[in-house]
Amino acid sequence: MLTAIRRMKTVAEETARLTRFSLHAPKFVEVAFSNGRVFNLSAEFLRIHSPAVDGKIRSIGGEKVISGRRHVGIMSAEPVGNYGVRLVFDDLHKNGIYSWDYFYHLGSNKFTLMRNYIKTLKKYGLSRDPRGRK
Repeated sequence: MLTAIRRMKTVAEETARLTRFSLHAPKFVEVAFSNGRVFNLSAEFLRIHSPAVDGKIRSIGGEKVISGRRHVGIMSAEPVGNYGVRLVFDDLHKNGIYSWDYFYHLGSNKFTLMRNYIKTLKKYGLSRDPRGRK
């Protein structure tokens, strides 16, 4: 029975449709879905989880790590078809296309993803702050 409930929840989440996208530049994006879930996703969080391959990512021990993005801002959001947006950040990163499904994934897993990010930074002696700022 518990497995059936989990399966139903997963299907419901997969079919949630975007009902609202709001850019609150430069700090965060708010996304709302048809199942009532609403997520506020910070610029830093979105930047470090960019779906694009980026030259500013450090690969340490096989892990991709982006550090120093605590104060990054979002300059704009450009629609891409009817499935997502390209976010342009003030560190000039603009290659990632964030689909509505990806926003839902990030929002649903925000706390776990952020906790893991902070653990990874600590593991390698890196910081969320830009160099020279603490």
